[in-house]
This record gives sequence, C-alpha cells and structure tokens, in this order.
Amino acid sequence: MSEQTEHHAARERTRNVVIVGAGMAGVQTAVALREAGFTGPVTLIGAEPHQPYDRPPLSKAVLLGKAEDSAFDVDFEGLDITLRLGLDVTGLRAADHVLDTAEGPVPYDTLVLATGAEPIALPGTEGVPGVHLLRTLDDAARLRPVLEERHDVVVVGAGWIGAEFATAARAAGCAVTVVEAAARPLAGTLPAEVAAPMADWYAESGAELLTDARVERVEPGRVVLADGRELPAGAVVVGIGARPATGWLAGSGIERGADGSITADSALRTSLPDVYAVGDCASFPSARYGERLLIHHWDNALQGPRTAAAAILAAESGEPLPVHDPVPYFWSEQFGRFVQYAGHHPHADTLVWRGDGTEATWSVCWLKGGALVALLAVGRPRDLAQGRKLIESGAVLDPERVADPAVPLKSTAL
Repeated sequence: MSEQTEHHAARERTRNVVIVGAGMAGVQTAVALREAGFTGPVTLIGAEPHQPYDRPPLSKAVLLGKAEDSAFDVDFEGLDITLRLGLDVTGLRAADHVLDTAEGPVPYDTLVLATGAEPIALPGTEGVPGVHLLRTLDDAARLRPVLEERHDVVVVGAGWIGAEFATAARAAGCAVTVVEAAARPLAGTLPAEVAAPMADWYAESGAELLTDARVERVEPGRVVLADGRELPAGAVVVGIGARPATGWLAGSGIERGADGSITADSALRTSLPDVYAVGDCASFPSARYGERLLIHHWDNALQGPRTAAAAILAAESGEPLPVHDPVPYFWSEQFGRFVQYAGHHPHADTLVWRGDGTEATWSVCWLKGGALVALLAVGRPRDLAQGRKLIESGAVLDPERVADPAVPLKSTAL
C-alpha cells in the first residue's frame, strides 16, 4: 500500500458521515456510500420513530389497508449503518461541524442533508378535528379508519396527491368531492389543453370536481366555500403542495433559495464546507434545461444519493466530481390510469399529441428546437421509456411521425 493510499485509508477510518433525514434520499445515500466502498462511520438520523420507509405506497396500499407499512428492505446492521430514529435535529453549527439535536450535539466530518419536503397546511385549519395531511406513515394510519368507515371526504387540491387520495377514497366506497382553487386540475404543473382530459377522470370515478372553488373555512363536519356553498365532510384531506423542510437551517449560514430549497451545486455540495444536500430539500443547476431545478419526486431522491456519495469520495481522493443532471421522472396511479412524466417542459416551443386525450391511452410530447425535452404518457409506458432515452440523447425528431401514435417514438429521430 502506498503512503498516499495509507493516508487516505486513515482519513476515511476517522471520517464520520452523518445523514439527516431517513426517507428515500437519506437511506439511499447511506447505501450508496457503502456500495461505493466507503468504510467509515455512517449515521442516519430520522425524525420519525418508524423504521425508514418508502412514501409512494402511503397513498395506495398502506392507505387502503393492503399493507401495514412500506419499510425499506435494507439491512442497516449488516451495512454497519447506525440508525438514530425519533430524533429531531434543531440546528447546524457549521464552524464546529456539529448538529444540535433534542438529545444533544452530534458531531460530523461530512454532513448530508436529506430532510425532504413538508406538506403545506390549509390556513385556518390548524387544530380543526377531521383535517388531514398525507405525508407520513402516521398520517396514513389516521386516514385508514376514515376510508374504512366510508365518511364523506373533501379533498382540497386537485394536484397529483389529491388525485391519488381521491382514487383511494373512491376505491374504499367514500363519497368524494375535490375542491380546486384553479380552473383545472394540475394547473401549476401542466398546460390547460393537456390537463383538460384529466378533469373528466374525476366524474368517471364517481368523484365530484369543483374548480374555481376556494375554501373559506373548515368546521367540524363541513367545508364552507367562498361562494357560500357548504360541503359535508367527515374528513378533509389537504393536498395543496409541499415545501422543502429546511426551516431548521435558519441562521446556519447555508444558502437557500426563495422557495426554501438548499442551493446545491452540480455535485450536490452546499454553500458550506463538507455539507451536501439531496432529494426534495435541494435544488441543483441543470445544464440540460438551463435553469435550477427543485424536484419533489421519488426518482430524484433515488438518483441524487449516488451523486452525493460519489462526490463525498471524490473530495477525499481528488477524483473528478460527478455531475447531477438527470432527466426528471415521476409517475402517478390515479383513476385506473398509470400516468408517467419525464423531462421539463416550461421552455418547450412545440406541443405534439400522440393519440386523443379522450381515449384510454395517449401521450403528449414537448419539443424545443425539434428535440424532445419532455413527455407525458397515460397508459403508454413504451412511449415513456423510449422518450426518456431520446431526451437524454438530445435527438431531433420528426414532428409528423411523433404525432402518429402507431410509430414507435424511437423511430421518429431524424
């Protein structure tokens, strides 16, 4: 062993990596470090007392009682990863390389922030009985009896989580009314013409969708709208968005954006030395899309940890830093449909339909300068898989062939 290698090994033995957040991003960072060959101490801190678990099943199998939990299949003991669960982290003292927690200070050599996002509450509903958010295992546990007893349910917000919960509530036999302040579902996410067919899915499932409807107040047993309408509500589920869970970093010196997201670089390093950030709590610069992205989706929480782990090891070895610039991807199961999205469409110049939005399956492609930059697929997973590769390659496509749903997307490249 060379002197340099011995020195590196000695440093690694003493280097202590602490990860704050035991969701997908935090767990995968710990696993990725071990897979990359890191042998130093790794500690994973989670605010919840439960074994680390996956969140997507909460709005599906767990909520409907088809699964008790969704714990990750990870052998933490075998990987020599120390779990500290049920522990709130309250502050970061970067100069001292110390975290403040409810159980006292926790020193670190390298810190990874993976605190995720927290749901936005509906103003004025704090403490009102029967009002629910759906983000944690405990949230799902509180909502299961609501579905089992088939209460009248009002869902506030017709975004992805609102649609998924409405789907589960209808499957359980509940009467469901979805209240959306905008003129259509997914107003902040998709253009009007793309979201329009999705509005019909609610009625098809037996749920009522009220658009241009604002909640004036929530009282026990009912929701009062701004126009005076009253909706019976055995339970109210709020799904109006989420924000990065970074409030505890106030005063730490770490750079955050106006949206609260930690400002990471392309290797997921933060503005503080030896501190990295992954997943829903961090934004990163995308060379592919020419802007900083904040992605609140499972796939980003899966991919980012690989970059962070590689960057942590590169910082010690002097190897080139990795670059985190994935094609964003997510999926949603709602109203009997499998909806997938890849890319980032706000700066596209051309919208091409593949199929008819009134049909059971269809896709929409967004092009910029002839190249595919984003794709929404409803029940067309092959379009999604092929489109994702075309986005990665930057290939220029023939719009006329793209518009023919019988032509495989991979065959539309010029």
